[in-house]
Amino acid sequence: MSTTHRQVECTIPVLPVRDLQGSLRFYTKTLEFKLDWGGQPGSLICSVSKDRCAIMLSQISSASRDVWVWIGVEDDSLFHLYRSRGVKVLQEPENHPWAYEMKFEDPDGNVLWLGTEARKDIPLR
Repeated sequence: MSTTHRQVECTIPVLPVRDLQGSLRFYTKTLEFKLDWGGQPGSLICSVSKDRCAIMLSQISSASRDVWVWIGVEDDSLFHLYRSRGVKVLQEPENHPWAYEMKFEDPDGNVLWLGTEARKDIPLR
C-alpha cells in the first residue's frame, strides 16, 4: 500500500486561440460543450466541458503552435521542486481570481501551467 501524498489533482489541455469569443461560440454552439467559467466580454480565458471533461481556451496574442497543459495541483510544492531542478520558468507564481499559478516550459516549448486554488493570503494580480 502506497502512502505517497498526492500532488497532481488533474490535467487539462489549454488550447491557444486567436479569438476567444469566436472559439467559445464554436465549442458551445457547434460542439455542444458547456461554459464552465470565464468567457465574458474582455476575458482572455475560459473553460468548457462535455461529459465532465474540460478544455481551457486561452486567447494568445501571437500565433502559437505550442500546446499548453493545465496541471491542477494540491499545493505549491511542485513549483519549488521544478524550479530547483532547473526547469525553465516562464512565469513565477502569480495569484489570479482563477488560480495561484506558475508556468514552466518543456524542452519542446510546450507550456506546463501548474495551479492551485487562488490564495486568500496573497493579493490578486
